[in-house]
Amino acid sequence: MKTIKYIIYKEHKYYVSQCLNVDISSFGSTVDEATKNLKEALDLYFEDEPARKQYQKIEDTLMAN
Repeated sequence: MKTIKYIIYKEHKYYVSQCLNVDISSFGSTVDEATKNLKEALDLYFEDEPARKQYQKIEDTLMAN
């Protein structure tokens, strides 16, 4: 099983959730809603067989501001 890594940041009044493995993002009014919406978007993305083959595993991520 591969691990999905993502970040969440606040942009204006919404929280944006962005996957670091594939180019998928979503948003919500709360951190929980942004996380849930990203998981739903990823479920739809990975239903497609070619998309699963393009999955990139990220071992470690260093973020700074």
